[in-house]
Amino acid sequence: MLVILLWEFVYKLGVDVFRIWKAYIFPSPVSVFHTLWHMILDHTLGIAILSSMRRIILGYLLSLVLGVIIGFILVKFKYLNDNLRPIILGLQTLPSICWLPFAILWFGLNESSILFVITIGSTFAIAIATESGIKNINPLYIRAAKTMGAKGFNIYPNVIIPASLPSFISGMKQGWSFAWRALMAGEMLSSTKGLGQVLMVGRDLADISQVMAVMVVIIVLGLVVDNLVFGRLEINVRQKWGLERAA
Repeated sequence: MLVILLWEFVYKLGVDVFRIWKAYIFPSPVSVFHTLWHMILDHTLGIAILSSMRRIILGYLLSLVLGVIIGFILVKFKYLNDNLRPIILGLQTLPSICWLPFAILWFGLNESSILFVITIGSTFAIAIATESGIKNINPLYIRAAKTMGAKGFNIYPNVIIPASLPSFISGMKQGWSFAWRALMAGEMLSSTKGLGQVLMVGRDLADISQVMAVMVVIIVLGLVVDNLVFGRLEINVRQKWGLERAA
């Protein structure tokens, strides 16, 4: 509420009092929420959210599978870790939009290109988090498990995976944020339905209220997913490790 009041105050000063900018450059919260309400009523927003969430969930799940596999391979094979890890770190820093030309050339302007950009945008962050989480486990945990009779693959589900969960969840959160950015980049350059496409329609129509409304929706969705999914995962892990009391 305080942010909305501050937003309205800045709008009034800039548009009505000092006349620094026009209303179509920086909208008021009233016009933004009015546009948001109309997009809800005509189902534009609902269809866009469902389309975007379907894409990001599928692309993110693919990146989770690939990222975990790559992370375990880097841990298991030292030669691959020494040679591939610097490349993966470099690819992780590459903005997702840089993969769009490849996606368009390989798959065309369709769903597959967007899924490719989402997957490639978050896979490397998850892979690095998986590799770092496993390598940074306290060696005493593994020695204690071996002393108690654990051997071979049994060490992974009983010791290594639980001990690496905090780092892995952090990588999941980072991968999710990368996936969101990749999704918006892919949808803004394609004609498929989604939040990115609605954002671009607002730009083409010079409707700044619609642009801001979509941005608000993206922020809210990000906060909801962070609190309901990753926030709960972090709390459960902290409780199991005795770092936080159960409610």
